[in-house]
Amino acid sequence: MVDTPRPYYRVTFDPELPINTSRSEITKALKENQVVIVTGDTGSGKTTQLPKICLGLDNAADSRIGLTQPRRIAARTVAERIASELGSAVGGLVGFKIRFEDELSEDTLIKVMTDGILLSELQYDRDLLQYSTLIIDEAHERSLNIDFILGYLKNLLPRRPDLKVLITSATFDVQSFANYFDNAPVISVTGRMYPIKTLYRGESNTYEDPLLTIETVLNEILNGDFGEPGDILIFLPTERHIRQLSKSLRVRKNLQILPLYARLSHSEQNRVFKTVSGGPIRVVLATNVAETSVTVPRIRYVIDSGTARLGRYSYRNQLQRLPIESVSRASADQRRGRCGRMEAGVCLRLYTEEDFLSRPEFTDPEIRRTNLASVILKMLSLDLGEVDNFSFIDPPDPAFIRDGYRLLRELDAVTEEGTLTKIGREMVNLPIDPRLARMLITARDKHCLGELLVIVSAMSIRDPRERPLKKTVAADEQHARFKHPRSDFLSWLRLWSYFESRRKELSDNQLRKLCHREYLSFSRMREWKDIYKQLAISFRRRGIQISTEPATDMKYKAIHISILSGLLSNIARRDRGKEFIAARNRRINIFPGSIIYKKPPEWIICGEILETSKIFALSAAAIEPSWVVEINSNLLKYKYYEPHWNKRSGRVV
Repeated sequence: MVDTPRPYYRVTFDPELPINTSRSEITKALKENQVVIVTGDTGSGKTTQLPKICLGLDNAADSRIGLTQPRRIAARTVAERIASELGSAVGGLVGFKIRFEDELSEDTLIKVMTDGILLSELQYDRDLLQYSTLIIDEAHERSLNIDFILGYLKNLLPRRPDLKVLITSATFDVQSFANYFDNAPVISVTGRMYPIKTLYRGESNTYEDPLLTIETVLNEILNGDFGEPGDILIFLPTERHIRQLSKSLRVRKNLQILPLYARLSHSEQNRVFKTVSGGPIRVVLATNVAETSVTVPRIRYVIDSGTARLGRYSYRNQLQRLPIESVSRASADQRRGRCGRMEAGVCLRLYTEEDFLSRPEFTDPEIRRTNLASVILKMLSLDLGEVDNFSFIDPPDPAFIRDGYRLLRELDAVTEEGTLTKIGREMVNLPIDPRLARMLITARDKHCLGELLVIVSAMSIRDPRERPLKKTVAADEQHARFKHPRSDFLSWLRLWSYFESRRKELSDNQLRKLCHREYLSFSRMREWKDIYKQLAISFRRRGIQISTEPATDMKYKAIHISILSGLLSNIARRDRGKEFIAARNRRINIFPGSIIYKKPPEWIICGEILETSKIFALSAAAIEPSWVVEINSNLLKYKYYEPHWNKRSGRVV
């Protein structure tokens, strides 16, 4: 069937996609309501077809249709798919915007973006006037950004009666969303196109090492125990598991091993979506990035480890934890739905059915397990009132709200009364975590902004220095030349200077080979550079000059005072051996990879404190405790003592 809502392009709909049968119902609901909820199984075509349906709405005349995705991979691939279906190049009728990439033009009518991009646009487009329709996809993920966007839209809709909002997901508590948006209509789309057999394997779920079980199940698939062998998607909890399994499987000549996780480069991610008939069996090793939106083609088998690494923040200890946990039933069903798209599929769960049934129905919303300082800062900047009174779907724990304000007061971003300070208003304009933003503002005043831009950018990514198994000695030898004797932060500066000098001399291909030889991640080094450029542009737009002079030890104090200003809670004093006592009596250990691990100083500042098997300071540097006096004097408590002679002890006390 063909629609022509505009004279200069034609919209076609694939009759094979289940959502096509609900198209007229969705169109009617959108014309009669501001908010419509579309729910259905994976494979129904919601993500790619809904923006095309919205092109035919009356309100789509002069503004854009915005489609949010929870991840960068999904935003890019979805834009490419929709553009292909409309016969357009990406950047024309259909474009996308993600961090560091922008493929848009004046002709773009469908804009695919991460939810973080939409959130950032609120700073200069409070009423989102550039959009006629917003599609919030995969809302069941309940990220902090999604919850904030939905709360903002609930308040915005009365001011924008012309704005249409579509909320979509494969699995979520539909009724709570419908109630939240004043009994919004719900349209269910049947998505299953081929039957999927679900099999449970293993006596219990093993969080530590699912790899042995996976190899056994993989062999059974290849032997034809579950039917004709075909392409396989394996869900693993971490990138480390992906690397380990990938290394083990690469010796097999009859398999094509394809990793898939968020930090891979665009070209590396695209390999997953390219299929060649008659080629070797593809084995895609993915984190939960492949659970939603991203459809890996031709998957016949899914092997689900049943686990994922989930961030949890402890407000009591001001500590970010990254435990490997069992995924919810909703997430497990999302994983299951990745097969059965083009033919009958098999999902092999590496846990028992009893284990599955005992799991929570949905993953905890991120707003209930993360630090809220960034949300509070954004709300204050947008004059949205108190967090307690904001209409979140699931209000955050009051203890988390108090902790968010505590951190912002520590950063001198808000007053005791909870209003923004001058520093707080400056922090809002920097697209990074409030702690990192505070460091940059201090660095500007301490005349070491150039150095802190490099350090803060490094703190925003995963360490680009790689240590492959069985090559740790060779990797450590390569990395040793960058080490600073007292500071992991200055080690990053040395690595940056080296990479920049080589980048100017070598082609991209030569630089990629250099990184491989010297155990550096080319994609992470590039991400480091991208973040640096983005932050540098933020300062240059305000007329602030950035020094590119190489850092010297003369600046050691200024650099580390700047770091201290964002991480006052991460000061620690050595107690015994390599164990330290941090603020609030937290006991922490120096991570063995730190430069100060072997010879720990008396006082340190920790770049990140993370709980995995132990509580570790992942990066650290030696400091002087007296430097704290130069930061946020409002937090200091003074005690004055009168010296006097004590006859009994025979000394001055």
